[in-house]
Amino acid sequence: MRWNGKTGFDDYQTDPDALSILVPYIPQGSVVWECAVGEGGLAAGLTRSGLTVVASDIKAGQDFLTWEPDVSWDCIVTNPPFSLKNEFLSRCYQLGRPFALLLPLSGLESKARQKHFRRYGVQLIIPDRRVEYHPPGNLAAQGASFLGVWFTWGLLLPRDIMFESVTPLGQLTLELTGVGEDPNSGLHRESEGAR
Repeated sequence: MRWNGKTGFDDYQTDPDALSILVPYIPQGSVVWECAVGEGGLAAGLTRSGLTVVASDIKAGQDFLTWEPDVSWDCIVTNPPFSLKNEFLSRCYQLGRPFALLLPLSGLESKARQKHFRRYGVQLIIPDRRVEYHPPGNLAAQGASFLGVWFTWGLLLPRDIMFESVTPLGQLTLELTGVGEDPNSGLHRESEGAR
């Protein structure tokens, strides 16, 4: 999530433990595009879980709504900016590849989102507790006042609504400030000039 001045919490970072209920449904060997990487907590968690990650962010000049990586990728996993939920969801359906977006459970309420859900379908992974977030540069997690749920499409969950228990992924310390590829980490961060 990022702070945008209007709605507030568009730049809050996501506790990687939120991935513990999602990763089992992502096929091993997948290349995941984390398109709103922020400080990289989710990307680090995905990498720690054995997945290859393509990381990008609007702060590096890669606007998810108009840009796509040059490298091959299989699915999208991100916590989109709070104020751009509808736009991110529309873009994900438009791209036509599997995705998982961490959205408030109230994301079911919007007429615009319901139009997409009716047309394309949606599957939910609902955690047994609220996801924690933290402001940029501050690793002290803060509890959310809402339940964050993985809204998925194309991951072929066994049921449309899954109730799962969150488990710790452990301390993740992958630094995402460099540009280029680290063959040992499974993480590829797109440079600003890549189109």
